[in-house]
Formats: sequence, C-alpha cells, structure tokens
Amino acid sequence: MPITISLRHTGINDNALKFAEEMISSGTVDAIRSGEGNLRYEYYQSLDDPQTILLIDSWASQEALDAHHFLPMMTTITGFREKYDLRMSVERYDSAKTPESENQYIRK
Repeated sequence: MPITISLRHTGINDNALKFAEEMISSGTVDAIRSGEGNLRYEYYQSLDDPQTILLIDSWASQEALDAHHFLPMMTTITGFREKYDLRMSVERYDSAKTPESENQYIRK
C-alpha cells in the first residue's frame, strides 16, 4: 500500500528554505527521487508561514520507505536539518487511492 508523509520543516531566518535549496543543489533530492519505490518527493513553501517548508514524500510501500531510511543519505539529510536548526512535524497517510465518494469534489 502506498504511503505519503507530510513533513513540515520550520526554522528562522529563511533556514527552512535554505535547507530545501541545499537538499536540491547537493543532489540529495535527485538521489531520493531515483530510489527504488519513491513515488514523490517535492517541497512547497507555506503561504501562511514563509518560515515553513512542506515536504510531500510518497513511497510505494513500507518496505521501500524502510530501505530509504537505512541509506547513507539519511546522515546527509539529518546533518542539513541540524545545520539549519529546523523543527519538524509529521503526518502520515496510508491509502491506495482516493475513495469514489470523494471524486465528486475533485476537479480534473
């Protein structure tokens, strides 16, 4: 079953944005996206709080996510989070697809 995780990274002095930019410029994001089982890895900046960057991180299965967590790049990611002194909040969603009852509210 696919898993989607929303991670909010919050800091001061644009540190969350600097973190996301370094994740991209260092090639870490490309490495994650090319990882087996990765479905989505995208950053967004909050309109309500510009000091918060949202990461949408999706994986094909729990096994794929677990394998990602054991890769050496996790040390890089953790180091960047420490460097920019970020706080995080996490929400996790497990769902194969949008229920049919919700499709009436989605404009495609």
